[in-house]
Formats: sequence, structure tokens, C-alpha cells
Amino acid sequence: MGSRAGGEINNWKLADHPKLPKGKTIAVVVLDGWGEAPPNQYNCIHVAGTPTMDSFKKGAPKRWRLIKAHGTAVGLPGDDDMGNSEVGHNALGAGRIYAQGAKLVDLALASGKIYEGDGFKYIRECFENGTLHLIGLLSDGGVHSRLDQLELFMKGASEHGAKRIRVHILTDGRDVLDGTSIGFTETLEKDLAQLREKGIDAKIASGGGRMYVTMDRYENDWNVVKRGWDAQVLGEAPHKFKSALEAVKKLREEPNANDQYLPPFVIVDENGNPVGPIKDGDAVVTFNFRADRIVMLAKALEYENFDKFDRVRFPKIRYAGMLQYDGELKLPSHFLVSPPEIERTSGEYLVHNGIRTFACSETVKFGHVTFFWNGNRSGYFNPEMEKYVEVPSDIGIPFNVQPNMKALEIAEKAKEAILSGKFHQVRVNLANGDMVGHTGDIKATIVGCKAVDEAVRIIVDAIEQVGGIYVITADHGNAEDMAKRDKSGKPLLDKNGNVQILTSHTLNPVPIAIGGPGLAPSVRFRGDLPNAGLANVAATVMNLHGFQAPNDYEPTLIEVVE
Repeated sequence: MGSRAGGEINNWKLADHPKLPKGKTIAVVVLDGWGEAPPNQYNCIHVAGTPTMDSFKKGAPKRWRLIKAHGTAVGLPGDDDMGNSEVGHNALGAGRIYAQGAKLVDLALASGKIYEGDGFKYIRECFENGTLHLIGLLSDGGVHSRLDQLELFMKGASEHGAKRIRVHILTDGRDVLDGTSIGFTETLEKDLAQLREKGIDAKIASGGGRMYVTMDRYENDWNVVKRGWDAQVLGEAPHKFKSALEAVKKLREEPNANDQYLPPFVIVDENGNPVGPIKDGDAVVTFNFRADRIVMLAKALEYENFDKFDRVRFPKIRYAGMLQYDGELKLPSHFLVSPPEIERTSGEYLVHNGIRTFACSETVKFGHVTFFWNGNRSGYFNPEMEKYVEVPSDIGIPFNVQPNMKALEIAEKAKEAILSGKFHQVRVNLANGDMVGHTGDIKATIVGCKAVDEAVRIIVDAIEQVGGIYVITADHGNAEDMAKRDKSGKPLLDKNGNVQILTSHTLNPVPIAIGGPGLAPSVRFRGDLPNAGLANVAATVMNLHGFQAPNDYEPTLIEVVE
């Protein structure tokens, strides 16, 4: 079987590990959104009481340690960039660090390659007679988008022929502090004024808060996308203003208003007409680089056959994403920045070397434990060697209403696969820490963390029965710190004196624990890799399967001490 890079034949044969045997059943368990932070009342993992995970810590530093799951360790631009599930699973599966998300966009903008690609050429066809619309999160949070990238792209697009630009802003308050939308809007207005001085017709056309307008995810509530569509495409919204700055300031004065939930608004001219609805012949770019909260809008913009809400008007546009948001759906079909070319992933190597693999998660993370793990590749490497099982998530029910999610069902599927003797590797993702953590509901997140710990116990017990090995780790932090903090680490308070709840991922390291009866007593974590990250896990797992990793993989975390 050839690699994907030009079809050349790779030598897939892995060298045998000189000291570790083959044939052990290995459970690889990813706890989504499970970082390590000091114990306090906002650390839901600590409050939950997680006896299974806590028991692994007793093996530190030989069998339990922390690894990095953010920033440069997972291919993001800097160490202020929090990790996410996509880049985390890419790193876990690939064993190497690839430029990711925001960094890919940064490189494409810095080199000018973004303006040479097929995606830009596609939208540029509309510049002569149409408008370039830019839709995305107005924020410097670096999770879904970044303001500086929007600024660079507007400037570059105008230099490459865009004469009329309309920006549809989504205010944040989730990845950044509430209230910062005013400053971001001021900055954007100044940028647009500078473009106008150069003869470009550039304005903000509409807006709204990210959690109420456009940025729903997992098809939880299509009304969120519809509210955005009505403002962005139809030019209709309950609130009309002459300027976006006035809109954001006024709407924030309403009782209980915040950036995340600002109602949709449209900017109108002196005659009360919207300044920038999306029309036939226009180009549209969604400038978020992260997929999960923009892919629903991508479907509405791209799919001719669409039944999630009444679009009223489906304009004939040229639409491109900043990146391709769903590799499996090939959505959108046009994008400005290509994904990293990840080849020779650990999963592909192991299948070539006789390792039969079982992978399972619930719907919300199923793609992570398969598609992203396998280097943004759909389907099986070899269907005779692999089995992937998706446990349906409860779509439409908020995660904090059912915080146990499907953790125990996934654990039972993993147990069954382990005890069947049919698989050498059983890989799962337990999503509660992340999905419930994002709701900001501390009590529910505590319940979710308990469920994860119980699920890990079921899997580890099964590994004990078959004399196997477990590798427990995580993809990024979330549930371990639910409070926004100042620079000194103290929780930030809102105007009523309540602690501001943190709903985003964190910059914290994540644990990795190894153990089980199949792990020789002489195996332990190395002491010479203080900056190890998620990409080091692949070589580690390969070793435990009895193989040496390829030379260009990040080094293994383990050593055998005779």
C-alpha cells in the first residue's frame, strides 16, 4: 500500500523493539478536556473525586507524568495558543508536530501564498462587480479566529482587487473577557476607515453574539445559524443601527447582556436600508480557522439542498472557508489555506505491521479518534484490520443536562473489544470534560468527570483481565479550571462580585499514565524530556506494541531500565 504523498511506496516495516515484546492488548484512552491544575473549587476534576485517575498519580514520575497539549507543542503559533481537540488528536496520532490552524493561516498570510491559491482565485472572480463578505468571530482569543489575521486579509484582499468589503462580526466574550467586543469593534472600524481612505468601500454590515448568532455547533440549534443568516444574507434583524460600535455599546446596556449573547443587528444607511446583505455575484469568506462553530454556516452557504431552516433566499455566491472545516464532507469545497499534509501516521504504520485496531467514541468526538487521529483521513487504512464504532450522542439535549453523556457505553464497547481478543489496540475518546466543561456548568462538569473516571475503571479492569497495558492521556485542558483568572492567578469577578466562569480550553498540561499487568516493571518514563507533548505519545504506544518508531517521530516517553 502506498503513502498518500505522490503515491511512492514507503517501507512500512517497523523495526522490532529490542526489549519490549509484541502481542499485548493496549488500551489508548483519551480524556477530552482533562488537564492538570492546582486543586481548588473551580477544578472540577479535583472536586469530582476521581479515584481511578488519582490512583495513577501514585506512579509518578515512573508511570505518570504531564505533557504539553497547547502552543508550539501541537503546531500552534505560540504558547499563548490553547490547544483543541483537532490539533490534539492530529499530534497524538501523527507522532510529529505539524503547523496547525492559526499557524497555517499565519504562514499563508506572511508568505502571500493565500492570494496565490485556488481558493482565493475562486472568490476573486467576484471582486469586479460584487462584494467580498467576511464572516467570523471578532476576537484575539486565538481559539476560533484572530483579529490580526482578519486585518491582514482585508488589506491583502483589497490589494488584490477587492473594491467592496463587508464584515459580519460575531462578538466573543467566551475565549476572551466579556466586554472586550467594544475595543475589537473600535479597532476594526479604524481599519475599515483606512481602507476607505484608499478608495475601498469597506464597512461592517451586521453582527451578533457568538452563542446566539451563527456559531452553534454539532447541529444543536439551527435557530442560532438562522438568526445570523437573516442578518448577513437577508439584511434583517430586530436591531438596526447606523454603526457597529453604537450597536455593541447599546446592546450591552440591556439587562443581563454580554458579548456571547448579543442579539443580531444590522447596520443601515441614512434611508434605513441595510449596508451589506449578501447577494448574487458576491464572494463570502468565513475567516474562522477552527471548524466546529462555523461548519453549520458553511453548510447553509454551500448546500443547494438544505432543509435545516428556511433560507428565504439562497444567493448565487462564491464561498470559501479560511480552511476546509470538514475533511470527511469536503466542506467547504473551496478554502483559502490547505490543511497540513499528514502522512505516515502511527495508525497506518501499526496496521501495516499487523496491529488490529478498534476505535470508539460518541458522535461529538468520533471524528477525533478516527479522522483526526489518522491525519485528516477518512475511512479505514485496512478494513480487515480495523473496526470503528460510533456511539450516537444525544443531539439536541444540552450536555450539562445529561453530563454522563455516553462515557459508560463507550467503556462497555471498549471492554467488549478488549475481552474479545480480536484487537491489539483499543482506542477511545471520553468527551465529558470538554463538552460539559464548555457549558460553564460547574456542577454538571463535576458529574461528567466522575462518569469519565468510572469509564476509565471499566477499561482498566478489562485490561487487567487480559494481561494488557493501558495508556491514559488527554488532548487539552478544560474541566480542571473553570474560573477566569487575572495575571496573578486569582479568579476574576464580574460587576456583581461573582467569579467569572471559564468555558474555554486552557493552557494547562495534561497527564499521561501507563500501566497494566502487561507492562514490564523495567519500563518507566524518561527523565530527559521536560518539554514533551502530545506528539511524543505515538512513539510511546508503538514501543508498547513491541516496535521502534520511525526516526522522524517525536521521541518516545519511555525507557527500559534493566
